[in-house]
Order: sequence, then structure tokens, then C-alpha cells
Amino acid sequence: MATAPASGVAAGSVSGAGLADSPVLAIASREYRLAVRSRWAAGVALLFALFSGAVVQFGATAVGPGRFGAVVATIAELGVYLVPLAALAMGYDAVVGAHERGSLELLFALPVSKARVVAGVYLGRAGVLSGAMLLGFLPGALLTLWYVGVAGIGTYAATALAAVLTAWAMLGVAVLLSTVATEKTHALGAALAVWLWVALLHDLVALGAVAGLDLGGRAVAAAVLLNPVDCFRVLALAQVDVVAGGFGSVLAAAGLSTPTVAVALVAWVAVPVGVAARLVRRRRL
Repeated sequence: MATAPASGVAAGSVSGAGLADSPVLAIASREYRLAVRSRWAAGVALLFALFSGAVVQFGATAVGPGRFGAVVATIAELGVYLVPLAALAMGYDAVVGAHERGSLELLFALPVSKARVVAGVYLGRAGVLSGAMLLGFLPGALLTLWYVGVAGIGTYAATALAAVLTAWAMLGVAVLLSTVATEKTHALGAALAVWLWVALLHDLVALGAVAGLDLGGRAVAAAVLLNPVDCFRVLALAQVDVVAGGFGSVLAAAGLSTPTVAVALVAWVAVPVGVAARLVRRRRL
């Protein structure tokens, strides 16, 4: 997993006067500028450009306009692995990394609460992550327009936006891990464990429980809402008539609406960041 951008004190210092005007946005702007200057944002954009371009290029030319849903389903299934990986890599050192470099102490010394510092750091990195992902999805959008036409753009755009919202959720989890970790290596290990759970193990456990215990639709719905990447899969597959394999084969029993899943992802953003904002007050510098 790549290392997220460093936060240099000299490169991104925030004045006390600027923080007094808009503390969260000032810190977010600082974090955004530092991330944009790094190679990490370019790496995410390149990764998603290769991903989206390859899927649409090989998929759309094979299935044609009438079966573009299969391409979207492929994006959903592969995005389950790439989206959380990119978000966790972007956020796992957001707090503990700044602590090790000494810039966190500088931020905490400014006339702004520690909770707002965490919120600003999250927003800055979320802005960079969103921009990089949307830029990466652009080649796929152009290829969709070329092979499928205007009719496929709406479906493709909705899938890309669902991926960004899921990335925000996983970034919130990463910031929480970074807040409670005492060392960057610990945060990295925890992030890898979380990725393994949400991308692979959660669905295996959920499928086993549903099949073995003969659980109903409510249990399936709960399993989906407890995993941000399953929420992404639901939002993406809701755009088409294709039901992919794995946990997607039992999604029809969940009875989840698109607004419900979207609200669940918003909660996945708010809750981890809110908990991190409270726990950071106990962090010793």
C-alpha cells in the first residue's frame, strides 16, 4: 500500500488569523495543497484511469450498447477491491503520520479545537481523493460515450459517484484508525486488516450465515449496510439489470432502496470522523 502524502510544516503552515476566519476550511485547504503536490493524487488518478479505461474498452466493444450493464457490473465487482484500497491508503497516516513528523503538534498549538483539526484533515484528503478518482473515471466516460453513446453516460456517472461516496466512507474509517494508532506501521497494519475484511471476508461470513442459518431479508439488508463496499455494489448494480456473483446473488432479498443505501454511506462518513474527532482529544503529543 502506498504512503500517503507528507504534511510539511513549512509548505503548508496555516496562520492563526486564517483559522480564526474558517478553521476547518483553512486546515482542509492546507491538507489539500500538500496532497496535490505529492505523487499520491496522480497515482490514484492513473490507477482509476487504467481501471475504467480497460473495463470499458474491453467490455463495451464485446457486449455492445444493449448489454452495457455487464460493463457496469464489472466495474462494481472490481471497484470493491480498488476503492477501499485507495481510500485507506490515502488516510491511514492522516493523524499518526503528522504526529510522527511533528506537524500535528503545530496544528494543535493553533487557536482551534483538535476536533476541527481532524475534520479539516479529513476534508482536505477527501477533496484530493474525489478529484483523483473522478479524473481517473474520465477515460472510461469518454470510451462509454464513444462505444455506447449518450444513453450510457448517466449509468456510468452514477456508478462513478457511488465509488466516490464509498471512498469517502472508507477514508473516514482510515482517519479513525490513524487517530487511535500510536505508530504509522500500526495504522498501516490495521488498514490492511480492514481492507481484507470489507473486500473479502465480510461477504464470505455473510453468505455463510445467510445460507447456514436460513436468515431472511432483514439480515441480508443489515449485512449490506454494515459494509461500505457492499453499499457501493448495491448502488452500482441498481443502475442495471445485471446481478453479479458473490454477495450480489442474494441482494434481491434485501429490499434496500437506493436512498437508504446512500444514507448508510453518509453515516459511514460521519460516524468514524466524529468518533475520531472525539478520540483525538486524548492523544498525547
